[in-house]
Amino acid sequence: MSAPAYGVLRQVTGTASVLLENNPSSMTLEGTNSWVLRATPSAPAVVVDPGYRDLEHLELLAGVGPVELVLLTHFHPDHAEGAPWFAERVGAPVRAFDPSLCVGASSFADGEVIEAGGLSLRVLHTPGHTDDSVSLVLDGQVLTGDTILGRGTTVLHDLGDYLRSLRKLIDLPPGTTGLPGHGPELPDLPATAREYLAHREQRIDQVRSALQELGADATPRQVVEVVYADVDRALWAPAELSVQAQLDYLRSEEQG
Repeated sequence: MSAPAYGVLRQVTGTASVLLENNPSSMTLEGTNSWVLRATPSAPAVVVDPGYRDLEHLELLAGVGPVELVLLTHFHPDHAEGAPWFAERVGAPVRAFDPSLCVGASSFADGEVIEAGGLSLRVLHTPGHTDDSVSLVLDGQVLTGDTILGRGTTVLHDLGDYLRSLRKLIDLPPGTTGLPGHGPELPDLPATAREYLAHREQRIDQVRSALQELGADATPRQVVEVVYADVDRALWAPAELSVQAQLDYLRSEEQG
């Protein structure tokens, strides 16, 4: 699936369109997906993840029409930095799991149903990439932020949390469309979540094997050099974060 052109609102489902921010990198893939949700073409929008404080992108996003609510999937700046400016520009409140990110509204809770613009979005707290990561379930589709990407795998903060989050997403109905924070949409998110879970379990086994070779006190960098030897070295630094999460997980298992 080809990436949409920057600055062009692309309809993805009956209720969801995406505006791709021009911030490509090894971490953001083609860039940040800012999602525009509408119950009908004339209804006010719910905007998810405005992106960086990139005024060109945010002005284009403001041009989609009236915005009733801004939602954030997590605190990382490529999703949330532009939210305060955008919220003031369109006159809408901002809600997130982390109260410090909210503007003119309260934080939301796991399982809460958000009613806005004629839409009902159910909040799933899906930590692992960050403690405050959420996924938003809407009519057979789910906005995943960075919990599941359109391709590749995400950097982890807490592996135990992440495995539990994947199992939540696996439990969604088959054929649920995934609308990620980066990369193309996913036709069957639960199937992708199962693939992610299998991949993580494989990585855990690889880290265990590396520790047998390197010793129990091996550093994340030493493990990366073994487990991620076939991965572009430009990605080794973020891989160290995921390996640290895996080491913490394995060591907590041993202590438990």
